[in-house]
Amino acid sequence: MSTVARPALEGSVAVRGDRRLSFAEYGHTRGPAIVWMHGTPGARRQIPLEVRALAEEHGLRIIGIDRPGIGSSTPHLYEDILDWTADLEILMDTLAIDTVRLIGLSGGGPYVLAAGAALPDRVHGIAVLGGVAPTRGPDAAEGGPIQLAVRLAPLLQLTRVPLGLGLTAAIRVVRPFAGLVLDAYAVLQPPGDKALLSRPEFRAMFIDDLLNGSRFQTSAPLNDLLLFTRPWGFDPADVAVPVRWWHGDDDHIVPVHHGRHVVDRLPDGVLTVVDGESHLGGLGIAEQVIETLLELGPRRTSAAGG
Repeated sequence: MSTVARPALEGSVAVRGDRRLSFAEYGHTRGPAIVWMHGTPGARRQIPLEVRALAEEHGLRIIGIDRPGIGSSTPHLYEDILDWTADLEILMDTLAIDTVRLIGLSGGGPYVLAAGAALPDRVHGIAVLGGVAPTRGPDAAEGGPIQLAVRLAPLLQLTRVPLGLGLTAAIRVVRPFAGLVLDAYAVLQPPGDKALLSRPEFRAMFIDDLLNGSRFQTSAPLNDLLLFTRPWGFDPADVAVPVRWWHGDDDHIVPVHHGRHVVDRLPDGVLTVVDGESHLGGLGIAEQVIETLLELGPRRTSAAGG
């Protein structure tokens, strides 16, 4: 595996209920803040090396956050996705972040949308890369593999703790073979994801994130799936801040019509369909995503302020 530089800062912050959220920070501590929410599965280091380089070059502050049950974040099941934003606000206050922009990949999409709904005075803009759509209520999107989780939600609710322990044990067994496991997964993916996972820098990033994020626990993906099958605690119409959404037209995990479905319900949403790309396609256009994101909000951001 190629060497991946450690984050500039890595640690955890005390949040509600005597819990902690762990984070990794890249770039400049005084730069405009961008919170990056990882996919499902994933952890705080699931941030492309290109993004880390952009942070250094342009004076940005990129922060990845482990959701509860991954990395060093205390295991916890939120009441709904909106509930997590109270922890986000504490983390922002602790890290002296006034205003922020957010990027959510796949399962991180609902979390960044929740931040736009709950914290409109502090969130300048949101980028979503192949994000998950609601599965309940009037805004639910039809079809897609997520419907399997919807059908299994009652069983998942009953078994998520032992399943989490089993998943953690299984990952510990395969940790020495993480590269081979990723390569085997890539073989089964559509051309877009297969090409991206064959790039050394992305392969190294995913392996580094897997090895570090799963060191202690891996219950977060199961919590994500359960929360995705519940009402989110807010509607897309509640997200008043600008949202820019990128979605591959060959996405086999979250169908592109799910992206269209959510964007049509956002007060200020714009969808960009990425031709020929599948689920991870947004990771390959990180520079375009960040440039677009920095234009959003009540004022244009410079390297000197947030």
